[in-house]
Amino acid sequence: MTGGIVRRRTREAVSRPKVVQFSLTQEEFDEVSGAATRSGMARGAFAAEVTLAAARGVQARAGSPLREALGELMAAAGLVRRLDELGFFRALARDRRIRGNDHPYTLASASNLAASLRELGEVQAARDLDEDTLARCRRVLGDDHPQTLNSACNLAIGMRMLGEPHAARNLDEDTLGRRRRVLGDNHPQTLDSACNLAVDLRELGETLAAQELDQTSLDRKRRALGDDHPSTLGSANNLAIDLRMLGEIQAARDLDEDTLARRRRVLGDDHPDTLASASNLAIDLRLLGELQAAQDLDEDTSARRRRLLGDDHPQTLD
Repeated sequence: MTGGIVRRRTREAVSRPKVVQFSLTQEEFDEVSGAATRSGMARGAFAAEVTLAAARGVQARAGSPLREALGELMAAAGLVRRLDELGFFRALARDRRIRGNDHPYTLASASNLAASLRELGEVQAARDLDEDTLARCRRVLGDDHPQTLNSACNLAIGMRMLGEPHAARNLDEDTLGRRRRVLGDNHPQTLDSACNLAVDLRELGETLAAQELDQTSLDRKRRALGDDHPSTLGSANNLAIDLRMLGEIQAARDLDEDTLARRRRVLGDDHPDTLASASNLAIDLRLLGELQAAQDLDEDTSARRRRLLGDDHPQTLD
């Protein structure tokens, strides 16, 4: 499960470009990191500001030769047009300009941009932006504010994706404790935090503890949200992973089959969550000796991912 994107009453319709990447030498990377630190910004937030300035043809705030050079590098790589298509960059820059860096709406825009970057495979940039946003939320809104807890949840996702399970676990445990106290045990966001912590536990080898937490979360979500709610299906997906890791392959297969059927009906055949369920079911089938069925499902899933995400997206490469 994931921390939700903070919703605003009105949002621009955006198109979703493919993965945006550019490369720096180690020396250039160190320069960018140092300049970001001197600016009081996370590296990802700093790069986003420079990118936006280049896209709009204006000087970045507190312009410097380094920022100008980085803007020229990205322009030369042909990235500006594609980044400008990502409306969340524009929304964040607008809110920073009009409301200031620490306004709650600006922080919401930063969270939205980070979530989009993460979906596009730019996990490090998303993590940097989430880290900056969480620090600002804590300072401006307080540690227990719902928006602060959303930011903490999002940062933990980035940490986990970048191979920092201990840091993710510590942050998720803190977030779960605060959500239980502020929102109650059965609130959907509290249950999402429980699922996130279960993922951390599983990655750290505490599979039985993860299974118990996932089972409790699934039971509560089915009662509160219904069997077909996307969040409920996410919990079912996670529980099936626990079961498979604990050697209960047939139980995992039964749950994955049910979850895949529901996700196809609710989300559609090509939704990323549906494809994740298909991949998981293929693993079950392979472990149960149904090799041809597993291969057919894997090939269909890979073809759909390449068509939707491109050949270089992390999920396609997996």
